[in-house]
Order: sequence, then C-alpha cells, then structure tokens
Amino acid sequence: MEWLFPVFLLFRFSFSHSWCHPHDNLALLHFKASLTINVTYYDVYPTIETWENETDCCSWSGVTCHPISGHVTALDLACGGLQGKINANSTLFTLSHMQSLNLAFNDFSNSQIPSTIGEFGSLTHLDLSFSNFEGEIPPQISHLSKLQSLDLSVDYDFPLKWEEVTWKRMLRNATDLRVLVLDYTDLSSTSTRSLNLSSSLITLSLRKTGLKGKFSDDMLCFPNLQHLYLSGNFDLHGQLQDLSCASASLNFLEISSCELHGPIPDSFSNLTHLTLFDLSDNYLNGSIPSSLLTLPRLNSLFLSSNLLSGKIPNVFHQSNMFEELYLGGNNIEGELPSTFSNLQHLIYLDISYNKLEGPLPNKITGFSNLNDFRLTENLLNGTIPSWCFSLPSLVSLELSFNQFTGGIPAISSYSLQSLVLDGNKLQGNISESLFNLVNLTHLDLSSNNFSGSVNFSLFSKFQNLETLRLSNLSQLSLNFESSINYSFSGLMELDLSSMGLTEFPKLFRKIPGLETLILSDNKLNGKVPNWLHEMYYLSYVALDRNFLTTPVDQFSRNYKLGHLDVSFNLLTGGISSSICNASSLQVLKLSNNKLTGTIPECLVSSPSLSFLSLERNRLNGTLPNTFASNILGSLQLNDNRFEGLLPESLSNCMQLEVLNLGNNQLEDTFPHWLQTLPHLKVLVLRDNKLHGPISKFKTKYGFPSLNIFDISSNNFSGPIPEDYIQNFESMKNVQDEVAGHPQLYLVWLSGISPITVTTKGTILLFERILKNFVSIDLSGNKFEGEIPKVIGELQALTGLNLSHNRLSGHIPQSMGNLTVLESLDLSSNMLTGSIPTEFLNMKFLEVLNLSYNHLVGEIPMGKQFGSFSNDSYKGNLGLCGDPLSMKCSQKHDEDPPPSQSLWREDKFGFDWKPVAIGYGCGTVFGVGIGSFVFFIGKPKLLVRMFGG
Repeated sequence: MEWLFPVFLLFRFSFSHSWCHPHDNLALLHFKASLTINVTYYDVYPTIETWENETDCCSWSGVTCHPISGHVTALDLACGGLQGKINANSTLFTLSHMQSLNLAFNDFSNSQIPSTIGEFGSLTHLDLSFSNFEGEIPPQISHLSKLQSLDLSVDYDFPLKWEEVTWKRMLRNATDLRVLVLDYTDLSSTSTRSLNLSSSLITLSLRKTGLKGKFSDDMLCFPNLQHLYLSGNFDLHGQLQDLSCASASLNFLEISSCELHGPIPDSFSNLTHLTLFDLSDNYLNGSIPSSLLTLPRLNSLFLSSNLLSGKIPNVFHQSNMFEELYLGGNNIEGELPSTFSNLQHLIYLDISYNKLEGPLPNKITGFSNLNDFRLTENLLNGTIPSWCFSLPSLVSLELSFNQFTGGIPAISSYSLQSLVLDGNKLQGNISESLFNLVNLTHLDLSSNNFSGSVNFSLFSKFQNLETLRLSNLSQLSLNFESSINYSFSGLMELDLSSMGLTEFPKLFRKIPGLETLILSDNKLNGKVPNWLHEMYYLSYVALDRNFLTTPVDQFSRNYKLGHLDVSFNLLTGGISSSICNASSLQVLKLSNNKLTGTIPECLVSSPSLSFLSLERNRLNGTLPNTFASNILGSLQLNDNRFEGLLPESLSNCMQLEVLNLGNNQLEDTFPHWLQTLPHLKVLVLRDNKLHGPISKFKTKYGFPSLNIFDISSNNFSGPIPEDYIQNFESMKNVQDEVAGHPQLYLVWLSGISPITVTTKGTILLFERILKNFVSIDLSGNKFEGEIPKVIGELQALTGLNLSHNRLSGHIPQSMGNLTVLESLDLSSNMLTGSIPTEFLNMKFLEVLNLSYNHLVGEIPMGKQFGSFSNDSYKGNLGLCGDPLSMKCSQKHDEDPPPSQSLWREDKFGFDWKPVAIGYGCGTVFGVGIGSFVFFIGKPKLLVRMFGG
C-alpha cells in the first residue's frame, strides 16, 4: 500500500485549491465581518467582497494557501477599501502560518498596530503602508525575526512613532531584511548611531522620519544596498566624506532637503551603478566634480537649491545617459558648456536661478528628446537662438528674467505647450508664427519691450490656452474690438496688469471659464462693469493701483470670490455688511483708499477669511469684538482712525501671524491676552494711546513665535517688561540667511504681502521678510528703570530701539551678546556709565545712536566703531575719544550736571526732534514697522521669491 501515499500527495497537490484548512477559513470570515468596505475611492479593489461562507478560502481573491496543509500563507488586501479597526484579538492573528501580509492603502483610522502582530513568527513580508495606522509601533514587531520586507510608510508627518528600544531591537533581530520602507514615520527619538543595518539590505527608505545625527558615508558602502532614500530629514547633518569603499552597488541615492554641507567629493565617482542621484536642497558648496557628470549609468541628477559655484564642467559626450539634469538655485556661473548638446537622451534640463552669462550657443546638434528646458533668472544675454523654438519634442520653454534682446524668432516647435519669456528686453512686434502654436496652454510675455498693435482676438487661436500673462507691456497696444467674434473656452487666468489700459477690456461672454483676472496698475477709472460680477467661476480678482470708485458691496455678488484686491484706488463710502455674502472670501485687500465708517462685524467673524488688509483709509469707530475662532492669519488695520479698546476676541484667532494696529487712536492697556497666540510673528501697536505698565506674564509661555514687536509712540510706563523679553523664544535663535533656501522667509499665509518697514531710519518696502529680521521698538514711551540684562539673551535681534524713554542706570554688558545687531538706538534717556567694550562684538552694527544721555568715559575703539559719526554720541558731555573733538586726556571724570542734558519733556517726556545718524553707513536706521502693503500686480515675482 506504500504506493498509495505518493498518489495521495499528488491528488492533494493537484486539487489544493479545495483543501482550505477549516480554522483558517473561519478566521478569515470573522475578519471580514469585523470590517466595512468603502468603494467610493478611486482605484479600490474590494477583494474581500468575494469571500463567501461555505466556499473554499484558498480560492478567494487575495488569499494564498500552502499546497499541502491548506493553511493560509499569504494575504494581499491592498487597495481593498477596508475600513474599521483591527483589534489585538482579531482572528487575523490566529493565522499562524502567515508568511506575507499586505494591508496597504486601506483605512484603519484611529487604530494602532496591534501588539499581536508579533505572533506571526513566520512572517517574511509585511506591508501596512498608507492605511492610516497611528500611535506607537508595538515593541512586539521586533519578534518578526524572519522579516525580509517591511513597509510602514504613511502619507503625512509622524502618525506612527518608533521608540528607540523597539527600533534597535527590530534591526538587531531582523537580520534577513532586504527591504525597509518607513517614510514619514517618527524616528526622532533615534539617531544615525542606531542604524545597525542588515548587510543583506537592498532598499532603505527613511524619507522625512525626523532622523537625527551625522550622516555617515559608511551606509553608502553596504555590499547589497541598491536604493537609499533619506530626504526630508532636516536634522540629518554633516559633510560628505570620501567614500571608504572602492565602489558600491547603489542604484538610487536620494539625500535631499537635509543639512548636508561642504563639497561633493570626487570619490563619489566610484558609485558607478548610480542611475539617480539627488542631493538637492542642502548647503553643499564648491564646484560640481566633472567625474560626477561622467558616471556611466547616471540618468537623473538633482543638485538644485544648494550653494554650488563655479562653471559647469565641459565633459558631456554622446555616451552620457542623462535624462534629467536639475542644477537650479545655486551660484553657478559662466556660459553653458558647448558639449551640452551631446546629451541625446536629455528630457529635462533646469539651470534656473543661477549666474549663467553670455549668449546661448547659435547652433546645437542634440536635444532631440528635450521636453522641458528652463534657464529662468540668470544673466544670459544676446538674442534667443532659433533652435530654442525648433526642438521637435519641446513641451516647456522657460527663459524668463534674463537679459535677452531682439525679437521672438520664427517658431516651428509646434509641440510647445508652455512658453515663458517674461522679464527680458525682447522688442519689436510679436512674431506671427507665435499664433501657430495650437497646443499652447501657458503663455507669458510680460515685462518686455514689445511694441506695435495686436488684436486680442488673435490669442483665441490657442484653443487649449489656460494662462495668458501680458503684464507690463506698456508699449504694446491691445485691440479689444467687441465686434469680432472670438472665445477663450479654456482660459482660466488673464494678467493684463501695467498695460496702460484706460478702460476695461471688452470680454463679456468671451472667457466663460475665467478664474483669475489681474488688471492691476492701469488707469482704469469709475466703476467695474457689470459683466465682471456675472462671471460664474471668477475667484481671484486684482484691480489694485487704478482710479476705481466702485462701492465695495458690488463685489458681494461674486459668491465664489476667494481673493479680492482693490487697494490703492479711490474707493469712498463705507464697507457694507453685504460683502459677507461673498462667503468664499479668503483674502480682502482694500488698503490705501478713502473708505470711512466702521468694520462690519460679520467680516471679522468670517470662517473663511485668512487675510484682511484695510490699512491707510479713514475708517473709524471701535473695532468689532466679534473675532471668532477661524483661519485669520494676517490683520492689517493700521493708519486709520479707530478708537476705544482693543478687542479681546482677537485671542480667538489662533492662526494669527501678523497683527498691525499701528497709527490709530486706540486707548487701552497692553493686550496681555495676545500672548497665547502660538503663531504670532509680527505685533505692531505703535502710535496709539495705549498706556500704563505692562503687567507680568500670566502664562508660562507667551509670544513664542514673535519676530517683530513694536509698541513705540504710546504712553506705556513702568519698567521694561523683563519677563516678556525672557520669553521671546523665537528671538533667541539666530537664523542664517542662505541663498536658494526660500523656507527661510516668513510667508504671510495666503495673500503674500510686501511690508513697509521703518528700518535704519528709512522707510523701505520689504517684498519678503527674512526670518533673520528680528526687531523690538519700545521708543517714545515713558519706560523707566534699568535696561534688563536678559535682553542680551535675544541673540537673533537685528534692530533694537529704546530711545525717548526715561531709562536710567548703566548699559548692561550682556548686550554685547547681540552679535547680529544691525541697529541700536538708546538715545534721549538718562543712561549713565560708560559704553560697554562688549559692543565691539556687534560686528554687523551699522547704526548706533547713544545721543542725549549721561554717558562718560572713552568711546570703544576699533572694528565698526570707526564708522560712527559725532551724531551718534552728541549730548553726552562726559564722553571722549574718536570721533569726538574731546580727547580723553582733556575730559573730566565726573558726570555732567543734569542741566547740561539736551533732552526736554513733551508728550512723551522728550523732544521729538529727529536725530540723523549713521551718515558713514550710507543709510539711516531706526527700528520699527509701518504699514503692510500688497502689490498684487506682480504675482509672478512673488512666486519666484518663494521658490514656486
């Protein structure tokens, strides 16, 4: 009978699909019953819907069984539309023979990974990615010692957290790991020192995990590692070192958006298997190694947004495999290498935001596959060669903000979909061949010297056109004849700003899908035509810098309106509450008009409004006290005639970043209740009737994000609030300004707005405020007592103005710690003693005003102090030394009598005569902040500034 056994095995093996183990069959049915299925999402495959009772589980979709025992060994339910919670007692974990489990792309929201996951002792492949698990990763995951592949990646920051003990134990036990993908999980409690990786690892992906520590080049030398992804770890720092291995098997290497610095070593040419190399958005410097550009298999190189300099090596030859080359946002100079055109496989080339110069080559032999060509914002000149418009595969050409002259050559590259030439010196008539680009979707010819006359209807030939920008072409005349029948069926954005238009273009029913209309900085007058209010999709309207008198409430008819800018016009009358009918309004800018009356209460309680700019009008009355918990991020009401109390309901605006109420007639004590706002960066209350001492903190942490604090020209009294200063945490950390890193700028939410700042005694327009612009202005009050020593802890300060108060005592030596200070004004006080020699540590100090005090002794000598004039010290009769005529050998040791002081009391206790200082520096400086003003007429410029 022994012959029957192999026959039995053959029979069992041949019909294994019908031999599901009863225990596993029941366990899967219970698991199905514990979940729901949502098929409303795209690309959902509801696998478990096919699971039916009294059928064989081995035949079910997504289920794999052992061919002999019938036990379930693999479960693939990815993209199954599963919803619910997987508990630790789920029957799923009774499938003890499981070797592979894939639950990726489902929705187990508010679920932690169950601790019983560790009971899958035979598991070799586990994928729980993008399934909305959260919380701490259970320590039991380290029991999965046979794992070869683990993917726990998520699609937002840090919902899954690793404890260091769990992390280390998992890496120590899983010695067979070949694939480890943990993108966006939280590894912040670990460091690179704990990366005790398996030598069998092929793929390691730790994108944006919060990994800390020093990058080690040793991990590039793992014998089998082919794919390494470490991008987005902002605390991963260090310098790239020479490779310790002769070569490596790396195929993909991605370490972008970290804190790497120093040069790229020549030894990286040993990575001969590389096909993708990404070091973008770091702080790398030096030149690009020529050996890197000749790696035999490299087809994608990303070095954008670093500090690389020098010329691009002229080493490209026809054997190069480059398909993508991104070098934008560096300091690369010189001309384009002549061998560039040898890159026959090149598809994407971006060298924008550099210092390339000279003309483009007249002829090229390659670029036959080039799809995307970008040289924006360089120093290129000469005419644009004809080959730029004849490349057979070219889809996008961006040459904006260079110095190109001449006209647009004849165009034969009809594959073009995006043509961006703004910000050059192109001239003459617009080429007729331009209108043959039937596939064009984006066209920007702004800020050039084109002349002549063009029928606007010609642009309707581009039936796929979505964006048309013709701003700042004052010499070009557009003809808007209404008798011509044309239509822009797909146009969504039209920018005709700075075109010298004297009347609204006749566009009625010609652009039915228009969403963005920019007519800024023209000569439009009177009222807005009715057709503008009837455009159904219109959501972004910029009419600033015209001569419009349209009542504001007319715009309430545009219910979809999200952004409205009518600043710098001639609007009069009040702001009607009907503006609140525009329920989608997010940004409202009505500054620099002649509006009167009060602010509608419904406006400040709007749930959608994020940016409100009403400064420089004639608005009056009290401020509404109906600010609600909303998304308001910027509120600019300065330079009006508001009076009364500050509204305490402002403390409900937890997203507020910018608050400017300066130059009104508000009468109240200091609004201590604002200190709870976690994101407040700019607080300006200058030039009001605020009074009294500033009370102590009532919370442990106050104003944690403040960068600009201006309460000057009020009637505050008592001592300078030491405990406030001590808690200005954001002013304690110096931010480096690094070119090519737009994340170092403060962004005022939606509606990025340039700001006028009184800085160094001059009113300047800041189109961006750097994170390293940090200032305090307490001038023109009645503060008394000594300058707090803790002010020396605010080491990020760039401007400090304590002038025109009643401060006494010595200048604290701790102020010498303010090493990045650029302006210091302590004038018109009653300060005594000498000028601390520690001031010599202020190596960036451009302007110093110590006039009209009782200071004595020798003026510190050396460094920047040699640039200050007599005006910096006048009114201190006890001072001596350069630049004063009083030499120290002639001085008297005693302080001068108070009668010799030149300060006089007035409203603030002092004479408000302006003091001119710092002539030797070329600028005059007195810290403070004025009104916040927005110029919507240059949206492209703002996009460039913020790295878009």
